[in-house]
Amino acid sequence: MSDFAIDPVALTADLIRCPSVTPAEAGALDLLQGVLEGAGFACTRVPRGDVENLYARFGTAEPCFAFAGHTDVVPVGQVDDWSVEPFSAEIRGDRMIGRGAVDMKSGVAAFVAAAMTVAPRVGERGSIALIITGDEEGDAVDGTAALLDWMAAAGEKPDFCVVGEPTSANVMGDQIKIGRRGSTTAFVTVTGRQGHTAYPDRALNPLPALARIAARLSALTLDEGTAHFQPSTLAVTTMDVGNPANNVIPRQGRLTLNIRFNDRHSAASLAALVDGIAAEEAARDGIEALVSWRVTGEAFLTQPGDRVEQIVNAVKVTTGTTPTLGTGGGTSDARFIRAVCPVVEFGLVGHGMHAVDEGVEISQIPILAEAYAAMLTRFFDL
Repeated sequence: MSDFAIDPVALTADLIRCPSVTPAEAGALDLLQGVLEGAGFACTRVPRGDVENLYARFGTAEPCFAFAGHTDVVPVGQVDDWSVEPFSAEIRGDRMIGRGAVDMKSGVAAFVAAAMTVAPRVGERGSIALIITGDEEGDAVDGTAALLDWMAAAGEKPDFCVVGEPTSANVMGDQIKIGRRGSTTAFVTVTGRQGHTAYPDRALNPLPALARIAARLSALTLDEGTAHFQPSTLAVTTMDVGNPANNVIPRQGRLTLNIRFNDRHSAASLAALVDGIAAEEAARDGIEALVSWRVTGEAFLTQPGDRVEQIVNAVKVTTGTTPTLGTGGGTSDARFIRAVCPVVEFGLVGHGMHAVDEGVEISQIPILAEAYAAMLTRFFDL
């Protein structure tokens, strides 16, 4: 399939020219809504807070195949470090340069082009939905989560979803992500009693307990990995006292740690482990340790099966590469969608995302659109 209903390369450029730094919409969703409505998609804007989101659907029959992605981008950093204007979509050789070129306006353009092209052929075999957020790079509170809340209230439920994040590792098509590790962050505060270092018996120093907590946690082996996941990791990322004086025993010490965990754990089970260690070490000195948590996402896995095999075959046929099934990397909005339906991720090679002079190899964009179209034709048996 080489004749798309809309040119994915041109659409990528148009999206890059929208300076949609989180949470600014900057015309990106307006552009997509106009294009999709012109192709017969029913579009709904779903704002929440200061974030704009877009849901589009072609057809009402079941099953429903969804694509998901985001149009927001990270800040450009120092503009002077760029060789081009960051939102110009300027072409240099075989690359289109601009913030969001890789992460992930090319992916959105590719699945929009694929959906617009295949949708008229689906008929009563099902429907196609697009879940597009403006809050993936930010706090991710009012983006995909808001869309899913609206979808639940509206009775919109996809049966399978592909997130267009850049998942390929080295060459286009070498990896599909069928899951993600969970991520959770702990903030540990140990409180003693401030005093003069010349009279330590009159103070209660929280730092020995804090150091023991950090040492025990850093020495933990959480697991050896699972069938589809690498071993879970725990990293102490900062220890803070805020004490400028060398003759003062501080009242408090704090540490922060981040855990990336596989499907052997949950955020709750890890919290119980860390809370227990912190309480035990603090109690040895007769002081108190308080732990607060911020959970970014739970680990999840879409079990390989017929639907995943269809995705693998679509990628193999269009890219010439047989993808592996991975779960590495950070978090994505797939962590929200997995609660609604099976979800996998597939997209471009992720090199250069968030970097200065972020750029996409132009020839890869239509190949990605071909892959997404092939996924649709296999799903609907066209």
